Amino acid sequence: MRKGLLLLAAVSGFLAVALGAFGAHGLKAVAPPDLIEVFNLGVQYHFYHTFALIMVAFSGQWLTSRLLDWSAYLFIAGIVLFSGSLYGLALFGTKWLGPITPMGGGCFLLGWLLFAAAVWRHKVIDGHES
Repeated sequence: MRKGLLLLAAVSGFLAVALGAFGAHGLKAVAPPDLIEVFNLGVQYHFYHTFALIMVAFSGQWLTSRLLDWSAYLFIAGIVLFSGSLYGLALFGTKWLGPITPMGGGCFLLGWLLFAAAVWRHKVIDGHES
């Protein structure tokens, strides 16, 4: 298990819950419904990839691969770029963040591919995993 990554995932989960609660209760007073939807999409993907970080952290028990580390880095970058840009757009109207959102989506995609590659490359010898 990767303890530091699991700790980071716990903090990310806390932030996702806090931001989700803010989006559900506090954002209505300052943002129109379309921007609340944008904010909530950021929260949704923030949560998905917090769980992905937890999976990567626990996968370290069975898989020893630098690909897992890179997968985690990309999930973290995706949360910051994808969800962060959507949070910024909804809260501050910073439209220049719009082009950053797809870069975060690309990080998510690459993170999943590297996670799959780490699993694929894991060797099984004589019916036992190594």
